[in-house]
Amino acid sequence: MSLPFITDKTFKTQDYTLNSLPKAEYANCTFIHCDFSNSYVSGMSFLECEFIDCNLSLVKAKTATLNDIVFTNCKLLGFPFHECNPFLLTVTFNNCILSFSSFYNLKLKQTIFANCQLQQTDFTNTDLTESVFDNCNLSQTIFDHSILEKVDFTNARNIRINPEKNRIKGSKFSKENALGLLTHYFININ
Repeated sequence: MSLPFITDKTFKTQDYTLNSLPKAEYANCTFIHCDFSNSYVSGMSFLECEFIDCNLSLVKAKTATLNDIVFTNCKLLGFPFHECNPFLLTVTFNNCILSFSSFYNLKLKQTIFANCQLQQTDFTNTDLTESVFDNCNLSQTIFDHSILEKVDFTNARNIRINPEKNRIKGSKFSKENALGLLTHYFININ
């Protein structure tokens, strides 16, 4: 059974915490000031949609499709991206809070994270080739067996990456944040 198809619609100031967003395929839709916290988007499809000033914390997103999605000024605490449909998963984040979220085992090549909070976010086994972390806080973020080749970390803060457990060839670091590549060696640098 196919889902209803909703296109070119704007949803403003909606509260989906009690009554979930209707299960459908959404294309070229915009969600502004909507609260999805603890709600279900499982099995839904979002194509070329934008979420602006929305709360998507602790959303249940099993098999949700996120294709060419832009999140701006959104709160996505604990968002389980790893449960989303990995096929054609493409997302961009601007001024978002993504702390405690999981991107485990996903291919997220050329993903933009701009001005984001990513504390304790899990990127284990994630392919982030050619992605950008511009002015992002990566405090206690987990990079384990991740592909970080040609990633731009130049303006990121609080980086801790073990170069022996991650592929970092061609990545860019500032002199200051490059010290985060040495924390696993327990050495003192003065």
